[in-house]
Amino acid sequence: MELKDKYTIDDLIAIVARLRQPDGCPWDKVQTHQSIKKSMIEETYEAIDALDFGTDHDFANELGDVLLQVVFHAQIASERGAFDFDDILKEICDKLITRHTHVFGADHAGNETEALANWEKNKKKEKKISTYTGVLKDVPQYLPALMRAEKIQKKARGFGFDWDDIDDVFAKVTEEQEELRQAYKEGDAAHIREEYGDLLFSVVNLGRFLDTDPETSLTAASNKFITRFSRLEEKAKAEGKDIEKMTLSELDELWNAVKE
Repeated sequence: MELKDKYTIDDLIAIVARLRQPDGCPWDKVQTHQSIKKSMIEETYEAIDALDFGTDHDFANELGDVLLQVVFHAQIASERGAFDFDDILKEICDKLITRHTHVFGADHAGNETEALANWEKNKKKEKKISTYTGVLKDVPQYLPALMRAEKIQKKARGFGFDWDDIDDVFAKVTEEQEELRQAYKEGDAAHIREEYGDLLFSVVNLGRFLDTDPETSLTAASNKFITRFSRLEEKAKAEGKDIEKMTLSELDELWNAVKE
């Protein structure tokens, strides 16, 4: 296949199908849904990274990689007689129509909150979710833990199970911190893990009340740590010091210096 100035989705489907042929690519033709499932997660994160830190070209490039994952799974599924790309298109188009009943139906939505309420109502109807617990269980377990916790909390808030005041949330964080400290003193690994999870869950709750996303906030904190550590390393080198040979007290002194 020759390079073109413009391609269609049919071109991409044909390319992937060709790669899967017996005389195609040795790597592509042996892949399965399970072997490439992590790639979908990785490519999605790379697309978000390009959105936040790259150019529009970078973003378009990474979105192409995400689209490739969809076409790849569709090709594998087609080969085993399960579904193809057209079936994927039908699923998503049907979903967009049936869940936007305030656009394509008789429902009304005058703001974002009402629109989301319609979406959730229609989603529950389609998935035959009849209990509040079912709504919580519907949040995918494969999500990153912080993101999943936040979504579960937002779902619970949707049917009235939430804190009334942020001061209560701060108090809950303090309570969970003390319970973790006590578990640590007891030395029970399972209890420590449980209480540590409770503390993280309560901190995610606090982030919701502060209107701060836990994933992006923690990512920013990690990036800030790397930036400051880089400054610490540069300062240590400038003073002719080797970080691995410095005491904790000396490292703390440098750390506090680069923070200012």
